[in-house]
Amino acid sequence: MIKSDAKLKKLTELLNANNKKLIIDAIDILREEQPFEGAIGLLVSLYDSTGESDLIRSVENFMNDIKDQSAIPEVISEIKHGWKPATTRMLVSSCWQSGLDYSSYIQDITEIFLKSDYATAIECFSVIGESVHNLGKTKKKELTKLINNHIKSLDADMIRLTDELKTILEAE
Repeated sequence: MIKSDAKLKKLTELLNANNKKLIIDAIDILREEQPFEGAIGLLVSLYDSTGESDLIRSVENFMNDIKDQSAIPEVISEIKHGWKPATTRMLVSSCWQSGLDYSSYIQDITEIFLKSDYATAIECFSVIGESVHNLGKTKKKELTKLINNHIKSLDADMIRLTDELKTILEAE
């Protein structure tokens, strides 16, 4: 991921202009370029604040198409930001849809799994399931312990989901 204050400033100005067509065109161009620091945060902020389905879809497509491993820290930072549940869910979903390796951040994803609504937890479950083959036995035991420490605060549906997750962690 590159650092470009000029590109970030230009994207900020474009998003603030509120021209839907120009924003969608800019997002399409971003999908073809090397990502730059701050772009993900700006697009997630747009996603969180807009009700425009075309803009929502455009940001979702951008996030799902990220192929640069260096973008992962910014994606994780945005997941942990505290956006609306639908925004957090979209971000977590983009983790597994992008095909990138999030195993280095699996602790964060597991914590989000335990604190989120059921729909977001299912997305986290997918990310963890995709990453489990990259985890060592020690990390899997740590995650199982973390899950067990939070099990009392979960509802019945989440308990069933955590049981499935523990099965995956123990099976690999």
